[in-house]
Amino acid sequence: MDTETRILNERKQKVDDLRKAGINPYAYRFEKTALASEIKKVYAGLRPEEHDTMRNKVRVAGRLVAIRMMGKAAFCQLADDSGEIQLYFRHDDVGKESYDLFRKLDIGDIIGVEGSVFKTKTGEITIHVKSFELLTKSVRPLPEKYHGLKDSELRYRQRYVDLIVNPNVKNTFLVRSKIIQAIREFLTNQGFVEVQTPVLQPVYGGASAKPFVTHHNALNMPLYMRISDELYLKRLIVGGFEKVFEFCTDFRNEGIDTRHNPEFTQMETMAAYDDYTDSMKRTEEMLEYVARKVHGTTEIEFDGKKISMKAPFKRLTMINAVKEATGVDFSKIKDIDEAREVARKHRVEIDDDMSIGFILAELCGELVEPKIVQPTFIMDYPKDVSPLAKEMKTNPGFTERFELIIAGMELGNMYSELNDPEELRKNWQAQEKRLSTGDDTAQRTDEDFIKAMEYGMPPTSGIGIGVDRLAMLLTNNTSIREVIFFPTMRPETK
Repeated sequence: MDTETRILNERKQKVDDLRKAGINPYAYRFEKTALASEIKKVYAGLRPEEHDTMRNKVRVAGRLVAIRMMGKAAFCQLADDSGEIQLYFRHDDVGKESYDLFRKLDIGDIIGVEGSVFKTKTGEITIHVKSFELLTKSVRPLPEKYHGLKDSELRYRQRYVDLIVNPNVKNTFLVRSKIIQAIREFLTNQGFVEVQTPVLQPVYGGASAKPFVTHHNALNMPLYMRISDELYLKRLIVGGFEKVFEFCTDFRNEGIDTRHNPEFTQMETMAAYDDYTDSMKRTEEMLEYVARKVHGTTEIEFDGKKISMKAPFKRLTMINAVKEATGVDFSKIKDIDEAREVARKHRVEIDDDMSIGFILAELCGELVEPKIVQPTFIMDYPKDVSPLAKEMKTNPGFTERFELIIAGMELGNMYSELNDPEELRKNWQAQEKRLSTGDDTAQRTDEDFIKAMEYGMPPTSGIGIGVDRLAMLLTNNTSIREVIFFPTMRPETK
């Protein structure tokens, strides 16, 4: 029998023994009066070996993460939502029956205690326990406290254990929460309204991605997990809302790596009467605001690189970006074979059916974006790869679209929204043709959305920010799995 199984059996026996002794190992309620961090702050001024002279009683609850027995006394560490605090148990204070129960506790058990506060001679704020209750008996042993949970796959699969034994992990998710709060605050201060749009959609759209497909039994129809909320936000603009945003969980049936998870979070906006220059300005101002709110500064570090989130961000057209990387000016290339030769020369893989515009975008993605460190807007994408974006007045064949790249990562995709229904139908027909030739990420024609456009949508531009990647950036984590509580995992093999 392995050690874990032996401990599990021993603790299950303790549960049975507790029940036989009339003690419920899974209590219903405990009234707390303070958190560990609050007690440490309030009593920080005590001198070593000084007790709270008022003998105020505090009540805290949490998980035992360390126990040091010393005969008829013991020191423990209790962890709650705010941190850890030391407890001091003494036989004469809690009584024989309670102390006997205390001696049967294990690391991982959840208890509630009541007592007074003092500072030890080594300067540690401690609760002198007068009474306690067992609130939850832990039957499965935690990983050894000081080594923690190191196996990354096990950490992601058992995030609940990861959060217990690796306090820095919890801090990552607290920062993620602050990021979302700061974005929401920035947008609502600018008059945006937060909305909710369907997760299950009869036609997937708003991005180029492979969807998850499901079936609704009552209506006997296929439905798709949304790959984007963009088309529904635009429907709201048609309906008369002028500024809307949504934190949306999207689903894409594609690969998993350090920057991709099949289920992920985006924040998308739509603003009537704006174009992509307005969206650029709003994006850089918003991200500067978020960095200041989260870290108190615009200067951050990610993967060993110093990055400034201070607006304005650098702007670079895709044509010029690729020209800097290859020496080739794609504005002068009209022959597909010439474009293919550039890709071959720079060892960029392309498909046989790719147009010049697709090849240009592929070159940018492979040769330019990975080398960008500071926040940079790559602007003016080819029309071929931007079916939902407006064509540029000054540069036909290209669109008013930009992507935000930071530290080699795409953090957002934005554009002036195409609101000409006939032009939109033509673009989607071209996408449907790609779909028929095997491109399962091509977009579908959404007839209802075209109908909405026929009622008329004002000039509009939106912002799409990957919340998970922004959290990676602002917590200095190079894997998306570190900033998603429960990332998608392969089934565990027995």
